[in-house]
Amino acid sequence: MHLRLDLLDGRPGAVTATITGTPTHTVRALLAVHGFEPLDDTTMVMARIDREEAHYAELAARALRAEGVTVDITPQLREEIDTEWTWANYPMPWCSREEIREVSNDAQHIYDAIRHGRLIIHAHAHDSQNIVAVGTYRDGPSIHLHGENHLRVEALRYDSPTAAIAEFERLYGNAVRPGPAPATNIERAVQQARTAPAPGTANTQPRLATAEPVEVPAADTGNHEGLLKDFLESHPEWEKWRTWSDETTHAVHESLVLRAEFVHEAEADDTQWTIAAYESPVSDRLWHATATACTPVQVVATLLDALASQSAWSAGPVTGVFESTMTHALLPLTDANWKHTVDGRRVSWEPPGKEPVGVQFDAGAAGMRPDSPLPTWTIWGGNTAHQPTWTLHLSARTPSAVLYDVACELAEGLGHRQVSTTASRPARLAAPPPVPSLPGQTQTSSSTRPR
Repeated sequence: MHLRLDLLDGRPGAVTATITGTPTHTVRALLAVHGFEPLDDTTMVMARIDREEAHYAELAARALRAEGVTVDITPQLREEIDTEWTWANYPMPWCSREEIREVSNDAQHIYDAIRHGRLIIHAHAHDSQNIVAVGTYRDGPSIHLHGENHLRVEALRYDSPTAAIAEFERLYGNAVRPGPAPATNIERAVQQARTAPAPGTANTQPRLATAEPVEVPAADTGNHEGLLKDFLESHPEWEKWRTWSDETTHAVHESLVLRAEFVHEAEADDTQWTIAAYESPVSDRLWHATATACTPVQVVATLLDALASQSAWSAGPVTGVFESTMTHALLPLTDANWKHTVDGRRVSWEPPGKEPVGVQFDAGAAGMRPDSPLPTWTIWGGNTAHQPTWTLHLSARTPSAVLYDVACELAEGLGHRQVSTTASRPARLAAPPPVPSLPGQTQTSSSTRPR
């Protein structure tokens, strides 16, 4: 009897177990004890919400070898096993690595109990920072749950469903919604990993990123829904939740200090995107941006790319915006021979041709409080500056690097950009640099990397 453990193509972290030889019932039962589930007659898969599959695959391999089963581990999986990960900006920094695994494993048990019907969720709510829920175990207690994915924990226990639900409604009032919360991106990815591909469909490795500029097809120019979907799929450190009215989707970074809001049925002149960065999960906004529904998807994609990079984890200066920002942030416009004019407190830039697009800086707005709704930067396109077809507004302390990226997109004609691809190992993206109120994690050894 032989067992081969490997990484699952197309889903970073998930592990497959391929069984050869007979009988297989004992091996399948042992694999099930360690979290593997059947994919087909000879293959089982382990996909977890805490991305610790490699660790638990190693434990399964040891247990199976102790039972006399020959287990081979592929070099790719061995590399995952030998690499010790640590979560970026973990909300419980006092926990050791093993304690973090314990918290995550408890969350996995709760997730499995819900998925298999052992824990019935009566209602959920959003408490402004986290998803909370109330449920009852079959033949067990009623509980309140706090958090999602690998951070979901049992908060309170009750003797009866009536008492648990009544207290839940008292605590969260009008925010309470029936049933479980919508599945997170991670939960959907885990579910997909456990689903056998359709007949004739081969698993393929994700495309590698390329720096070759390609023209975006005109048909994709207004596909903001697709842009949101692609962004969430290619950035697993961002999670999605949708309002009860189903009108708005929120994308929130796992640190809770970077957020994007998307209004699905926005009118052409209405704000469809709101993007913001915070100093801490409960602080005022450091900087923010809004884009109307007709804003070219390439411009919004550039802004989202900047939000998901190190560019967003800071803010511009409180004072001296004009002097410190103009030279660097708008250098792409200067290089492209854009002309600027000064009219009172406003400075405007427009391209040398007849393209209906421009940038405007408001010195008066720049001197207001950082969270002021009055935009410091207005980027417009179509028709005229006074009656534009679309607008992108940015606040005073928008990082210079973010403005630079947007300026590059404008200077290149809104038609060319780097190919948007899915990284082959999105869970390994380096954590952004720390900000004073949100310390980043440190590497504990040469083999420790942020998750």
